[in-house]
Amino acid sequence: MDQSIEVQTKEMDSRSMSSSRRHMQNEPYVHKVGLPPKQNLFKEFKATLKETFFHDDPLRHFKDQTRSRKFILGIQAIFPIFGWAGNYNLSKFRGDIIAGLTIASLCIPQDIGYAKLANLDPQYGLYSSFVPPLIYAFMGSSRDIAIGPVAVVSLLLGTLLQNEIDPIKNKVEYRRLAFTATFFAGITQATLGFLRLGFLIDFLSHAAIVGFMGGAAITIALQQLKGFLGIKHFTKKSDIVSVMHSVFSTIEHGWNWQTIVIGASFLSFLLLAKYIGKKNKKFFWVPAIAPLISVVLSTFFVYITRADKQGVQIVNHIEKGINPSSVNQIYFSGEYLLKGFRIGVVAGMIALTEAIAIGRTFASMKDYQLDGNKEMVALGAMNVVGSMTSCYVATGSFSRSAVNYMSGCQTAVSNIIMSAVVFLTLQFITPLFKYTPNAILAAIIISAVLGLIDIEAAILIWKIDKFDFVACMGAFFGVVFGTVEIGLLIAVSISFAKILLQVTRPRTAILGKVPRTTVYRNIQQYPEATKVPGVLIVRVDSAIYFSNSNYIKERILRWLTDEEERLNGASLSKIQFLIVEMSPVTDIDTSGIHALEELQRSLEKRDIQLILANPGRAVIDKLHASNFANLMGENRIFLTVADAVASCSPKLVEEV
Repeated sequence: MDQSIEVQTKEMDSRSMSSSRRHMQNEPYVHKVGLPPKQNLFKEFKATLKETFFHDDPLRHFKDQTRSRKFILGIQAIFPIFGWAGNYNLSKFRGDIIAGLTIASLCIPQDIGYAKLANLDPQYGLYSSFVPPLIYAFMGSSRDIAIGPVAVVSLLLGTLLQNEIDPIKNKVEYRRLAFTATFFAGITQATLGFLRLGFLIDFLSHAAIVGFMGGAAITIALQQLKGFLGIKHFTKKSDIVSVMHSVFSTIEHGWNWQTIVIGASFLSFLLLAKYIGKKNKKFFWVPAIAPLISVVLSTFFVYITRADKQGVQIVNHIEKGINPSSVNQIYFSGEYLLKGFRIGVVAGMIALTEAIAIGRTFASMKDYQLDGNKEMVALGAMNVVGSMTSCYVATGSFSRSAVNYMSGCQTAVSNIIMSAVVFLTLQFITPLFKYTPNAILAAIIISAVLGLIDIEAAILIWKIDKFDFVACMGAFFGVVFGTVEIGLLIAVSISFAKILLQVTRPRTAILGKVPRTTVYRNIQQYPEATKVPGVLIVRVDSAIYFSNSNYIKERILRWLTDEEERLNGASLSKIQFLIVEMSPVTDIDTSGIHALEELQRSLEKRDIQLILANPGRAVIDKLHASNFANLMGENRIFLTVADAVASCSPKLVEEV
């Protein structure tokens, strides 16, 4: 009898197990959200610090190396030239010497004109294309960037400096302040690179830069009307209204027809040369050499006709010889120290933004990595040394870098070649520029800056992001109708406003089930996606912080209220579950958790259950640490939206 009872018991257990298996097979398996293992606080802080400042792992080359090898790698890290010099050959030198001579022919006339933009004597533009390129060639990591004065930075520096000191009445003090600003521009750049704070320059958005550069180009071109038309008395203001008033008020007695003929003729020649170079890439050297040809021809024409006696303004004297020392001219104390620091920081940041953008562009075209922080240190070092050798702020020039690239440059040796040509020019050729007309320099600058007006980029910005377009136009009109500083301020302000808007007002979306799948997507993007009856699924597309937690809570409740009103009007079943899809939520702070607690309390009053789907590692860790996960119940936290819907409303899912 005992044996029969035992047999019956085994049969019942067997039936129970098989029944259990059938039940498990019928119900979908629900994955639990993994709770990450507890991390050491110091290790977590170290990992965060490394990811923030050393994401590229700059010391990886030093691992498992001997002491002598580490020393060599350290030297190569500071001076990259020692890294690639061993592989340098005659073939690369051939490409570099052609590129160096080509960009030298372009930079010499440009430098003389850009120095005038900065309200400095012409030789200071040439000085800035002699020493800084040499320093950069040893310390820079870009193979294509061409160093020297650029139009936008020259205009910015000249505008900011003349607000402090009159460049005509107090020429020496003005020049000293220029060197001081250059010194602090270099210190700013090197400090940002050394402390690995290069991400700060990314706060100036691409749209703001496009608008700022375009506005600066218009302003620079308008400033050149003084030399182009031969006007002697011209406004010191840079806004379009003041400039045009100054131009047309002198139309009867201020314009010089000989100057206009020279300027218009050679501007047409320069624009034609640019057109030829753009139309056929084989003739890239035509627009590169055109400025130097223009200078030579116009200088010869003025000399033989003595047009300077007819009112044609000429360059006159350019100091002969290489850069004199200017260490003792930098203000290290007194009232101009802080002014020089302020101007230097602004000019340094703009110069840095332009150089890094140019360097990254050509690095991607040639498929090599550019270390942004090393670039900042190199640019900073060259400007610090430059400030002590009578140079003003130098950076990467887009027009010269483009010519350098198309000329077949292989390494930074092309900058050394260019520097050598400028050295020879300073030593032997500068007296020949005496009769160079100011009109030709104006024509060269106008021709150069027209390329900064990127209409296609502005149209693309309008198509992609209207808010970006507002930033672009704000910066553009700020420069054109105000000043360079106002345009820059507008550009930075709108860029920050966009960041704040995106942080404080993140996007949220209602999700629906895509037919014949278990995928849930935004119903506005996928109109065919269907809502699950009795369930409202909301996705939050941002981290939840103190700055947006209250907005997110209120926005979710507003979605809920709108949905309930729609259901009541259609006499459909009320909402029973609110699922928050948290895949995009990368992090959450105490304010965010507090907002979730308030949201849960509000939902409980409406008899609605709060369910979370797929919280990330950092989020789930903090939900458990705050005890919120236990408070709401771990059985209401799911790996996917599909799991959450299947668990809370399985029959409804099958119907959908």
